[in-house]
Amino acid sequence: MGRSTGDDQPDSADAVAWLISPLAVAERCGNIFEAGRAGNLEHFRVVEDRLSEATEYVARTIEARYPDLAVPPHSRWRHFEVDGRDLWQGLAGGLGEDTHGLARIRFDLAVTSVLLDAGAGPDWHYRHAASGTDSSRSEGLAIASFEAFRAGLFSSDPRTPLMADALGLEGLEEDKLAAAFQVGPANLLPGLANRVALLRGLGRSLAEQGHARPAALFDALVETSTEGRASVLELFAGLQRVVGPIWPGRLELAGVNLGDTWPHPKAGGEGPGAGLVAFHKLCQWMCYSLLEPAQDAGLHFTDTSVLTPLAEYRNGGLVVDLGLIEPKHARVLGQKHRPGDEIVVEWRALTIPIILAIAENLRQYFAMDADRLPLAAVLEGGTWWAGRKIAAEKRPGGPPPIRVVSDGTVF
Repeated sequence: MGRSTGDDQPDSADAVAWLISPLAVAERCGNIFEAGRAGNLEHFRVVEDRLSEATEYVARTIEARYPDLAVPPHSRWRHFEVDGRDLWQGLAGGLGEDTHGLARIRFDLAVTSVLLDAGAGPDWHYRHAASGTDSSRSEGLAIASFEAFRAGLFSSDPRTPLMADALGLEGLEEDKLAAAFQVGPANLLPGLANRVALLRGLGRSLAEQGHARPAALFDALVETSTEGRASVLELFAGLQRVVGPIWPGRLELAGVNLGDTWPHPKAGGEGPGAGLVAFHKLCQWMCYSLLEPAQDAGLHFTDTSVLTPLAEYRNGGLVVDLGLIEPKHARVLGQKHRPGDEIVVEWRALTIPIILAIAENLRQYFAMDADRLPLAAVLEGGTWWAGRKIAAEKRPGGPPPIRVVSDGTVF
């Protein structure tokens, strides 16, 4: 059970619906940012005059990675590569599936891979057997999850390995996931048990809602689309119905798990959801990663702007390392923190509007509009890689500036 806010009033349903949508993220994070601009935060000060310098740093990162400025969208599919070889394209080419069949497989793959994508820590790595290549952090988790999916680890039917179904997910054993991810005494993966619990919970949630697979989300999009037009908000709501109940130990309102939502004294708002700030990092990462297979299957989304930057340690690390926010006391950098600690909530909340401001500045820098340089491209090109680059410049091994204990479900 999560921790309840204790409010079961009728208007709680509206508060819940808003808090578990991406619409809540920018507004509540914006409230905390405004408090920072006014100097009213406990842990960080906002330094806006460094925004131009930060924009140039990210612009140079984009130009180095994509000289033609043809930046792909930020999604899990960018991580399924080994030595320049796209593992998904290599697999898909021999499947003989139609576009909808491929989309269903990709939905199953993306959902399970993203749920396994919380921080791996600085020590874990994965060796890809076919190439002998070692990978770590998000890329290592992506490749490990891809190979586990390919091997049928999440399927209950040996005849159909390329799926993740409710029965297969519910029956996932920790030792089998550990073996697939090459976990051992010398190669520890933080939050392994919680990762298994998330996937088992996904299986239960799918079964309770009458869905055989995460691919049901794609079928629902097709069914509700009009002349190929689909809604990101509908996709996100469907994701929340499936994955929302599985997050462990989170706040609840009116009996609903609020997921990646945390209290902060400057979050603002009124009514039952006041004082809460939403991030939905993994759910948004999942949504970004599902847009691509849906679009490749012929669906068109016009409301992608509802998604926000991801409040994770690469984007968040960038704003700290470039001095856009400064710690007000030594505990910020000197201690480890839990995901729900006020320091972490404040850090993540400040990250969202700052990355949005960098995105707008980049469009002016490159003389592009939001259609030619959407947020997903800014993140990919972009702020995520710039965060990794500057972390490596400042600290051996490239860890983030603020240390967070990974529980396998947020970072």
